Parts: sequence; structure tokens; C-alpha cells
Amino acid sequence: MGRKSVALLIETSNGYSRGLLEGVIAYTKERGHWSVHLTEQERGAPPPAWLQNWKGDGIIARIETDSIGRELRKYRVPIVDLSAARHVRGVPWADTEDRTITQLGVDHFVERGFRHVAYCGDAGFAWSRKRGEHFVRQARAADCTVHQFESVGRYDEAYDLAIEQRRIIDWLKELPRPIAIMGCYDFKAQQILDACRQLEISVPAEVAVLGVDNDRLICELCEPSLSSVIPDTQRTGYEAADLLHRMMSGEQVATEQPLITQPLGVQLRESTDTLAIEDSEIAKALQYIRRHANANIRVGDVLRHLSLSRRALEHRFKKYVGHTPHEEIQRVRMNRIKELLRQTDLSIGEIADRTGFEYVEYMAAAFKRETGQTPTEFRG
Repeated sequence: MGRKSVALLIETSNGYSRGLLEGVIAYTKERGHWSVHLTEQERGAPPPAWLQNWKGDGIIARIETDSIGRELRKYRVPIVDLSAARHVRGVPWADTEDRTITQLGVDHFVERGFRHVAYCGDAGFAWSRKRGEHFVRQARAADCTVHQFESVGRYDEAYDLAIEQRRIIDWLKELPRPIAIMGCYDFKAQQILDACRQLEISVPAEVAVLGVDNDRLICELCEPSLSSVIPDTQRTGYEAADLLHRMMSGEQVATEQPLITQPLGVQLRESTDTLAIEDSEIAKALQYIRRHANANIRVGDVLRHLSLSRRALEHRFKKYVGHTPHEEIQRVRMNRIKELLRQTDLSIGEIADRTGFEYVEYMAAAFKRETGQTPTEFRG
């Protein structure tokens, strides 16, 4: 097959889309023989003028609005959509699993002792509404009290940034504290942090805030720095490029079932680095476990830093956390193993060493008891 001409209608203005582009680039370097057309654009921007005279073979696009969808319907070439908005039916699409994104958020909050949690969404995005539904269901299953707020959509004619910021401020005033809030994406979480600053609410002590997308520029510039769920955007972009390659080669592909990739975990930063537990000794125990679990500590090591008997620790820990200190140590270690398997290319032996296991076999056996998979199977 000769060189194919591919148009990329993907904005370069946010970390999520830049990750998608990195995945497409990786595919073209490894397997594609493409001439790529890409210009800088904003999210939701209309297709560039050059596309009208473009004579190419395929398009990868973020079809975020009806106007973009109407324009792209004119082109008789294979198209892969990287938006969950579904403005063009019959076009295959790729996305990150929303259910897992919100489950990571709920788990992150529950692990920190929060029983009041909230979701702040954007009514203009279908994926935001889906995440809100998942979040509410998952948080209630975790016995949390759930609060929810939905902003006017960013592309709605009635959208006004100043008005939406005031609405978020008014909502925050009514919420119980301490509370943990998940923004539908990093920009929304940034708005929540700005509102907290205007109200002089302490973050994360009174309000913990979590975003989605792990856009480093946004997260690190926030004050305090923003914790965020990490989508595997590079893999999504790579898989989308492979799908387009197959379509341009004449393969018939499914159009209603998306290519779904799983998020990589949560990047902890200052905005959620807290524990919402009234018992100061148990909060101290949790803090110690989270800092030292990967050093192969035992419950006795935790006790040496507390003014509690073992019986009191076990009783009060189970009351506030829901399981024993030993189970918490194992849970933290297993989560760290999962994180290293997903996010690094470290060998299984190196991961065992970093998580306090003397022998790889011990780690593999413990991991399989916890997850039902070997470390190699989990990494896929």
C-alpha cells in the first residue's frame, strides 16, 4: 500500500488531546506510511479551511459539535472519532472507560476517609453526564453521601464563565465539610479550586479536589497542585490510528462498539493529599502505612508510632477504615504494584524490590490472591 494522506482534526490546546496525538505519532513511526496533515486548533473549533480542498485517504477527528459532524459527513473517506459525543453515527470511535475513571475517583476519596463526596460536571458533554451517573452509583455503593452539580455546557449559547464561577461558589457554600469533589475534567476541577480560594476554603483539609486527564500544565499551575485521574491517551491514539489503517486497507470494522482503553490510575498531588478521619491516631496510622507500606512493614511497626494498644488499633481502624491495618498495608502495596505495572516498563523483579518483596515469587503469589491475575497477565 502506498503512502496515505491522513488529516488529524485534534486540538493541541489540552493535555488529553496532546496525548492522543502522541499515540498517533507512535503508530505512524512504527507501522504507518502516512503523510499527516495537522494544524493547531482549539477544542470544538470548526474544521480548518484547508480541509475543503484536501484530497486525502482518512481522518482522525475529535467530533465535539454538530457543526464539525455536518462538515465531516461531506467527505467520503474512512473516519475515526476520538470523542464520545457521537455527533456522527456510523463512524467508529475510541475512548477511555468512563466507569473506571469514576471508580478510581470514588476509591481515591474513600481511601482517604471521605464520606461526603461530590461530582461537578458539564452539561454540554455526553461523557461528563455519563461520568456523573457512574460516580453517583459507585459512591452510593460505597455508603457515601453524594452531591452533584452541573454547569451550563461550555459550547452553549448561554454559557458565561463569570456566571458559572458564581454558581459553583454558591454550590460550595451549601456543601458539608469535609468533602471530596471530582471535576469532570481538569479544567472544571481548576474552577472548583478557584472558587475555594475565593471563599477562603482550605484545600484539601476542608475540600479535596480531583480532576481527570492529568493535564500537567493545568495540574501543576493550580494552587494547590491538582490531583488527577490519568487516562491512557497514548494507547487510545495508537489504537485509533491502527483502526484507521485497517479501514483504509478496505477492512470492514464495527461502528457501534467503541475501542475502549482503561485509565492508568490517579496522580496524587496536593489537592487530595489528606485524610478525612476524626480519630487522630487512626489518621496517623493511615499516614504511616501509606508512606511506608512498600518497605515491608508489619502492624507492629505501625504501633510503635502510636499511643494505642494493638487491640485498640484493630478496633478503631476497622471502625473508621472498614478493614484491618494488615489489610490496609496489603492494599497499599498491591495498588503500588498495579501502578508500576501500568505506568512503567520495570521488570517484575524490579517491581518486587520496590514494593518490599524479598522474592518475586512471593509478590506474584500475593498479587494473584488479590487480583486473580499474575503480574504479567495484569500488565497485558
